[in-house]
Amino acid sequence: MAERFADRVTVPDVVGLPFHVGRDVANDAGVTLANPDTDGPPIAGLAWPGLYYITSQSPPPGTTLYRWDSVTVQIVPYGEADSSALALPHDVPPADNAHAHPQRDAYIDLTEPDDQRH
Repeated sequence: MAERFADRVTVPDVVGLPFHVGRDVANDAGVTLANPDTDGPPIAGLAWPGLYYITSQSPPPGTTLYRWDSVTVQIVPYGEADSSALALPHDVPPADNAHAHPQRDAYIDLTEPDDQRH
């Protein structure tokens, strides 16, 4: 294989970003976003019109590629992203509400004239 003369760049993290923002982040880093289906349409064609979010990418962030190599991304329309994350149980708030009432250590009474303040 012939040596490439393009400089090397680091793949940014674009997962979770709206497609149009991720595309700009990737462009600024020197890579291009692509459809994982090489026989399919360009990824920008799939993400237009509308609001799409990037749900995965390959290669992962931090990988070194040649400038303008492709990073394949999966996208979903806004509001349709599946989540495989488990919901963590929330701590139960304290039963008494004493924590909601601050205690004053010191205060200034603004109703007294300046010459009577201590």
